[in-house]
Amino acid sequence: MTKETTAAMPKTTNVRYIAVTGILAASAYVLQLIEFPIPMLMPSFIKFDFSDLPALLAAFALGPLSGVLVELIKNLLHAMVSQSFGVGEISNFMLGAVFAATAGFIYKRKKTKKNAIAAAVIGAAAMALISLPSNYFIVYPVYYNFMPEEVILAAYQAILPSMKSIFQSLVCFNLPFTFIKGMLCVLVTFFIYKPLSPILKGYRD
Repeated sequence: MTKETTAAMPKTTNVRYIAVTGILAASAYVLQLIEFPIPMLMPSFIKFDFSDLPALLAAFALGPLSGVLVELIKNLLHAMVSQSFGVGEISNFMLGAVFAATAGFIYKRKKTKKNAIAAAVIGAAAMALISLPSNYFIVYPVYYNFMPEEVILAAYQAILPSMKSIFQSLVCFNLPFTFIKGMLCVLVTFFIYKPLSPILKGYRD
């Protein structure tokens, strides 16, 4: 290997890092637009999407920072077309960043299949836990300006009448929903990561 080739490698690596992160961020943005409600299980204003999947792929292939960047770019793009006044995007970024960063950091320390599974599950659990304070202290207080707290609570009670408060509803509905959402992304990741890995990494270990 010549000195010129060695000198060019970091530049090539940086270009690939930026390019792959950008492509995954664009994919995440598109997936965020393809959202759908889950009737009878969640209130209609809460929708499911697979937009955290590309961030998890980025975190595993390129490291935790790439996963966080995918979440950041995705939500910056989404903020331009959404009607959540940026609040939904801030919350989505917080949750997604915790998911990707946690999983990516744990996997980076020991790159084995067993550790990858553990990293992804822990990342999904961390995202679910963060969803409680994120929704309770940031997202819902802003939404109360447009949809009264009683109306939001009534949407949960329509599914499960025993709900007495927003916090109880978040614990019973949003927390498991967020965890399951993360785990579905994990499941898909383990089906597609191996064949995509050489492309994402540039055929390098």
